[in-house]
Amino acid sequence: MKRRALRHDRRLTRGKTLNQDEEHHFPRILKYDTFGYSHGILASQNIVHGIMMDGAPELHDNAQGSDNDSDSELRGDPDAQAQEYLSRVRGFNHSERVCPNVPEFLPVSGRLPALDPSSTVDLKKSPASEDAGASPLLLLPLELILEIFSHLHARFVLGVLPLVCRTFRDIVQDKVTWRTRVQKRVHGCYPVVEDADLDWSAACLDLEELLDHWADGKKKAEHFSLTDGHYASVDSVLLLKGGSICVSGSRDRNVSVWDLKKLGQDGEKVLVKALGAKSSGTHKGWVWSLASRENNLCSGSWDSTIKLWDMGAEGQLSREIRGKTAVLCLSYQPDILVAGSYDKRVTVYDPRAIQPLVKSRKVHSSAVLSVSADEHYILSSSEDRTLVVFDRRANSVLQRLQLESYLLSMSYQSPEIWAGDNHGLIHVFENRAGSYQPIRCFDVGHGSQITGIRHSLGALYTTSTDKTIKVHIPTDPPRTLYSRVHCDVMNGISVEGNIMAAASGAMTVEIWRMAN
Repeated sequence: MKRRALRHDRRLTRGKTLNQDEEHHFPRILKYDTFGYSHGILASQNIVHGIMMDGAPELHDNAQGSDNDSDSELRGDPDAQAQEYLSRVRGFNHSERVCPNVPEFLPVSGRLPALDPSSTVDLKKSPASEDAGASPLLLLPLELILEIFSHLHARFVLGVLPLVCRTFRDIVQDKVTWRTRVQKRVHGCYPVVEDADLDWSAACLDLEELLDHWADGKKKAEHFSLTDGHYASVDSVLLLKGGSICVSGSRDRNVSVWDLKKLGQDGEKVLVKALGAKSSGTHKGWVWSLASRENNLCSGSWDSTIKLWDMGAEGQLSREIRGKTAVLCLSYQPDILVAGSYDKRVTVYDPRAIQPLVKSRKVHSSAVLSVSADEHYILSSSEDRTLVVFDRRANSVLQRLQLESYLLSMSYQSPEIWAGDNHGLIHVFENRAGSYQPIRCFDVGHGSQITGIRHSLGALYTTSTDKTIKVHIPTDPPRTLYSRVHCDVMNGISVEGNIMAAASGAMTVEIWRMAN
C-alpha cells in the first residue's frame, strides 16, 4: 500500500494530470458579516473592518468567515485535495493580465530627486576649510570627492574610509552621500516606497552587490542542480545559517537537508539527510511550507501537521502540532508561529508553551495561500482574492482589501509589501497613516503565477510556474537583470548571503552561488 501511494505521488508530480482547461471563479464582493460586525471604515476603494479575534460574536453555521468546521469540502483524502488544489490554484489561467488602476489621490512614492530640496548640502563646495591645513584631496568640491568614492566598493567606503579622517567619516555618515550614489547606479525611480527612515547606505550596499553579480551579462554566479535528494516535485526551499545550509520540502513527503559548503568539492556529498525516521519519512503528506527562527525549523504539510526540528541538534524532532487541514504557509516570529491553512484559517501558535494554540479564526472564505508577520501585523492572502491585515496590538482585523487577483507569495518588510499574483504580476502595498494601500502593479515578464518573491532594499527575486527565475532591481518599474528558463515549474525561492536557492518541479533544488 505504501509503495502504491508513493508511486501515486510520483505521478502527481509530473504535472500531467492537471486540468488546464478548468477556470475557477471567485466572489468579487465581500460580505459584511465576516465576523459579526463592522466598523464601516473606508480606505481607498477597499472595505476596512475592525473586528476582534477573541470574543467576537459567533455567526450562524452558513455565514461566510464563521468558525464552523463542518465544511464538506475539507473532508476526504488529503492527496486528492492537494491535487484538486493544484489544478485550481496553479492551473492555467484564462483571465486577462491587467494591472489594476492605482487611485489617483494616492501620491506616487519614490519620485524624489537625487537630493532632498530641503538639504543644506552644497555639492559644489569643499567639505573642509582651506585654512585648516587640510589635505588637498579634502579641498576638492564634494561632488568630486563623491565621484572618487564611487570607484570604491560600498563595503570599503563604509568600513575603511571613516577611519581615515573626521571629514571622511562625516561624508560617509551623511545619507546624501548614499542617496546620490544610488541614484547614479539605478538610472531610474528608486525607491518605490519612500521611507523617511530608509537606510540608504544599506540599500546602496545591497544594490551594488546585486549589480556586481548580475548586471551587464556578468552573471558572477556558479549554478548547481541538486538532483539526488527528492523523487517528487520540490515545493518549498529555505536557506539557513547565512546560506550555508539549505532545506527543501517535497511531494515525496520529506524535508531534505543540504550542506552547501560542500558545493563543487570533489567526492563530497551535499545531501546530508532527510529529517525524521527513515521508515516513516518527514511527513505523511506533501511538504508545502517551511519557516525558521534561529536554530528552529518548522515544516507544514498536507497531513495537517506542523513539525518543529532542532537544527542545532542535528535536526531532531522537537515538537509536532496537529491541525485539522493542510498547512499551506508559515511565518515564524520571535514570539509566535503563524500558519495559514486549507480550511480558510489563520492560526497563531506559541511553540514554547505547553498548549501551543493561541488563537485560530477563519478570516478568509477560501484557502490561505501566504502569511507574513512582524511585531505589529499579521498579513494573510487567500484564494478568495483578499489581503487581510491583522493588528496584533489592537487584537483586531485592521483591513480587508479586495483584489482583482489572488496573491500566492509575499515579501514583507514594514512599511511595504511586495506580492506576486496568479496572473504573473507584482503588487506593491504601502502603509500610510496606519493603513495599507496598493500603490503599484508591475508586469516583470512572467507568463503565469508568481510562486516565490523575495524583496530587499536593493534586490528583487521572483520565480514562476512559467518555468523562469528572474533577478531585478526594485525600481519603478523593476529592471530585470537576469532571467533563466528552467525545464519545469519553479515553486519558490530563498536568498541568504551569497546563495540563491529555488524549488523545482523537476524534483531538484537549483542553487546559485555568487562570487564574494
